[in-house]
Amino acid sequence: MLTKEHLHELEQRIGYAFSEHAYLRRALTHSSFVPGEGNDNERMEFLGDAVLELCVSEELFFRFPDMQEGMMTKNRASIVCEDALFRAAKEIGLGAFLLLGRGEDTSGGREKPSILSDAFEAVIAAIFLDGGLTPAKAFIHRFVLSQLDLSKPIYEKDHKTRLQELIHAKTHGMQVSYRLIGESGPDHSKEFTMQAVLNDTVLGTGTGHSKQSAGQAAAADALSRLETK
Repeated sequence: MLTKEHLHELEQRIGYAFSEHAYLRRALTHSSFVPGEGNDNERMEFLGDAVLELCVSEELFFRFPDMQEGMMTKNRASIVCEDALFRAAKEIGLGAFLLLGRGEDTSGGREKPSILSDAFEAVIAAIFLDGGLTPAKAFIHRFVLSQLDLSKPIYEKDHKTRLQELIHAKTHGMQVSYRLIGESGPDHSKEFTMQAVLNDTVLGTGTGHSKQSAGQAAAADALSRLETK
């Protein structure tokens, strides 16, 4: 159960004091804790996602006036992805404050990327509902945007696309493939390892909390190796 002391500790971590703690409690309540009652954080996650996208879109719009819409969309997606929000939630220790059902708790729910990233978005909504857009934006800048080097675009194209275009130019059409070479960690916090491969030659290796992010990491590793040659 969340006490006032717990909530005060979390407020200190996130840098915002709530006028109405009910918003924060709701943001921390997973559906497994109140099954069927409709008092969980799923609706707040929906709102928080919209506020997050608005703030990130605004940052990209004004920071990069020459960036085209399609590239802005890709950059925004890289910023608001599950992995990025999971890291931000871990930074503030959000898992320790979640209200989870017993089964979800004992199975490691406090460390699940999906649960933590959703709760992080719900906290954004709680701040927005309690204090408006200004403190919500400050929270997003502190824990999401501050982790990025926004002096330049996050990337012009995703790593897999860039790698394939580079290989295509050098080999006249050969295709890069990706293969899974390992999984580690418990089910609630899996880490995957992928290789980027060209004709059985390993170009790069990467890890991530999903096969997609691991593949992107492998492509990024391959690019770093190829572009320095």
